[in-house]
Amino acid sequence: MNQPTPHAEPIDPKLFRQLLGCFPTGVAVITTRTPDGTPVGLTCNSFSSVSLEPPLVLFSLRKASSLLGTFVEADSFAINILSQSQDQLSGRFASSRIADKFEGVAWRPGPLGTPLVDDCLASFECRVHARHEAGDHEIFIGEVKHMRSGCADHALVFYKGAYMMLAESLRQRVLEGQLGTVDIDEAYRALYGKLLRLACERATPEEVDAIEAAVEEIEQHQGADALPRRIEATARFFSSISLAGHNEALRLMAQTMTTVLRERMTHVIPVRPRPDVFPLRRKVVQCLRTRDAEGAVAALDELITMLRRDGAAHAEEAAVAAPVEH
Repeated sequence: MNQPTPHAEPIDPKLFRQLLGCFPTGVAVITTRTPDGTPVGLTCNSFSSVSLEPPLVLFSLRKASSLLGTFVEADSFAINILSQSQDQLSGRFASSRIADKFEGVAWRPGPLGTPLVDDCLASFECRVHARHEAGDHEIFIGEVKHMRSGCADHALVFYKGAYMMLAESLRQRVLEGQLGTVDIDEAYRALYGKLLRLACERATPEEVDAIEAAVEEIEQHQGADALPRRIEATARFFSSISLAGHNEALRLMAQTMTTVLRERMTHVIPVRPRPDVFPLRRKVVQCLRTRDAEGAVAALDELITMLRRDGAAHAEEAAVAAPVEH
């Protein structure tokens, strides 16, 4: 008996890109020269090793890239792996507004003549070994002919659309108590207030359903032993709002705030069951369904106010009740 073929839903390009971002990658600047010898380069996080014998590496380049023709014509290229102190170089070589990417950038030609950027973690100079067409990208495989190690800094890491060093820096500042509660609450009100207004204009019914599902999960995990699941559900509540706003820049900012939220709920602020605020999250969802932007923002504002006020009071009670060391 033949089994029915499962129905395959089309892949959503935005979600595909978002989920690919769950895999942390290093950041490199790929360089070569034009036929007249001009150095050119671009930022890339698709660099990967292929083989040890012979030593092969690859990177992929969008067919829409203005440099595709240059790399196709070149017989060599270099991979320059960036350190975390070179994030400005990453932005420079990724910008379409900067005509001469090498202006003011320290570099030297390698043995093959390709530009090697100074102070990188490592550089690999390659002869083109093969080139393959793959969807909307061109894959370049290079045989490493020369390589050099550079500084002893940490690597610049790209994760979920942001540099991981930023997330790690924020995490450390949270743990050390360097981010004030007032400032964080103000940031939440400003960022998610804007996202809620956008979501009231742009959210699909399915995206509002996702926000409501996160609310339901928060309400289900109220026991003391369910704290990790409650933290994840709370993070999902806010991240679902950011997705429903359909603004990529604000979504990346929201990811940063989610990092702060997780660390504070896990290590800093006292977190206890709060059924008294259930109606406020429900009101946010209801206002999103009726496209009531002001109502949604007001409900979120009240939610933050109640959680902070009562959380501070609870922390003070716990401090008074704690034994004093002598």
